[in-house]
Amino acid sequence: MSDLAEGFLEALAAERGAAKNTLESYRRDLGVYVDFLKRRGRGPLEAGDEDIRALQAEGTRRGLSPATVARRLSAIRQFHKHLFVEGLRGDDPSVSLEGPRRRRPLPKTLSVDEVDRLIGAAREGLDDPARPARERLTAARMACLVELLYASGLRVSEVIALPRATARSKAPLIPIRGKGDKDRLAPLSGPARAAMMRYQTLLAEVSPGLATSPWLFPSDGESGHLTRQAFARDLKTVAAAAGLKAERVSPHVLRHAFASHLLQNGADLRVVQDLLGHADISTTQIYTHVLDERAKAMVRDLHPLGDPETST
Repeated sequence: MSDLAEGFLEALAAERGAAKNTLESYRRDLGVYVDFLKRRGRGPLEAGDEDIRALQAEGTRRGLSPATVARRLSAIRQFHKHLFVEGLRGDDPSVSLEGPRRRRPLPKTLSVDEVDRLIGAAREGLDDPARPARERLTAARMACLVELLYASGLRVSEVIALPRATARSKAPLIPIRGKGDKDRLAPLSGPARAAMMRYQTLLAEVSPGLATSPWLFPSDGESGHLTRQAFARDLKTVAAAAGLKAERVSPHVLRHAFASHLLQNGADLRVVQDLLGHADISTTQIYTHVLDERAKAMVRDLHPLGDPETST
């Protein structure tokens, strides 16, 4: 990485409060860009639009997806805008470039019945007194996580970092610190609250030391709480037990199900936007496309005059 790119990343973190994952993504894309320029005997201050076009063409030849090429161009644009605004160069070579056109993929989601099956599989054996207490604790934690994600629409990074005090909340909404350190309120359902209390009770019985942790889902790891990777791995095991294909189920899919089912039942789009913590309503509108696709499929398959060969 060049000093100029490092300076841009520092500004991104300080001025915009960019999340760690966002910064790492920018670092990877700009690293590719700076290395490409170096091979062409140039640096960011000498680069022209032809250099950026050449990088895009190279990515396409290598089989990179349009989404990856577009994301990389976005990082390069932000970088050159920074150089221009800071007066480090007098022009912006990326301003006239267009990214590849791509259709935004519809979010994966689950039906209400499939979510019910997933919750049932997570609870399997939880009430069996003959089952070892540690296994019951594992089941209680997974049931709690699934209930929380589906009831609140939280991001996986938000749910694993919930404080232990969340379990004591009697309010219908809980405060969440989301992307960019933005605060919002998320709903907390009765079943989710009950799942938290059951999990906390078992945790105190099985691991009294962990039960005093400041985190709702503590662990012995470096972060002090459950990791995203461990949760995602265990969730796929539960999905298989529920008879669902593992590739269809992830923590984020439960967030999608939360939004899709709310809109399906008549929730206001702006309210769902606030609950999800989306900065732009266009991000939330993707869920209306899911409903549109379902409506089209229903007409195609169920209408007496529907023609599967011609319906759109």
